[in-house]
Amino acid sequence: MKQVITWILLAVLALPMLAANANIDRASQAYKQELYNEALQLYLQEASKTGVSSALYCNIGDTYYRLKDNVHAVLYYERALQLDPSNSDARFNLDFVRGKMQLPDDAGDSWFSNWVDQTVSRLPSNTWAVMAIITFLLFLAGVAAYLFVDNVLVRKVGFFGGAIVLVVSILANLAAFHVYHKGTSSSAAIIMPQRVTLGTAPRAPRGSQEEAFELMQGTRVEIVDSVADKSTGKWLRVSTAGGHTAWLNAKDIEII
Repeated sequence: MKQVITWILLAVLALPMLAANANIDRASQAYKQELYNEALQLYLQEASKTGVSSALYCNIGDTYYRLKDNVHAVLYYERALQLDPSNSDARFNLDFVRGKMQLPDDAGDSWFSNWVDQTVSRLPSNTWAVMAIITFLLFLAGVAAYLFVDNVLVRKVGFFGGAIVLVVSILANLAAFHVYHKGTSSSAAIIMPQRVTLGTAPRAPRGSQEEAFELMQGTRVEIVDSVADKSTGKWLRVSTAGGHTAWLNAKDIEII
């Protein structure tokens, strides 16, 4: 009797998973048949009913791209990478769509910081954390070899090897923190309208002397402050990759 009850419980628990897989299969078939609107609705329903994943967000981004909605494609590729920075498909597709939109590189204000960010973000924070722990243990082993082994060669290897793996451990810790912060931050957003004119103050309408600069559709920004206005809604002070800050209305962005 207990075995029957167990099997019934397992079957009940498996039903949502089977339904989710069926929904994904239907969406994939619709996508292959170039029924992109139908595929999009199925993917979005799946996200709202059973939860999100990096792969699902990437599929949604692909479908938006097929519908020639590049800005939403960028938004969902960014969301996919926020959940899993090692998602190579989402990263490749994001770079491809951003290139088609002729967006500037928004990873940082120098080629070196861009390269560091892209390199570090290829692995999830947990991987970097494990690497940091392993290299720190190797450092302790090097210290032990230097202090307690009489062989000169072993002591040299322990000293210099320990110094190297300590540096690697510190860098891995920094990388883990960077990727974790990037993945859990709710301050990143995408500009949605074709062009947005940002201002030096949180109000509208504004005179030409209060206009700061323009941002293109699809540009990534970081939210650094916000104020609420009863008549014009919520205003956000955002920062660009180059470090410039200005104000825009909250309706002009979508949070990643």
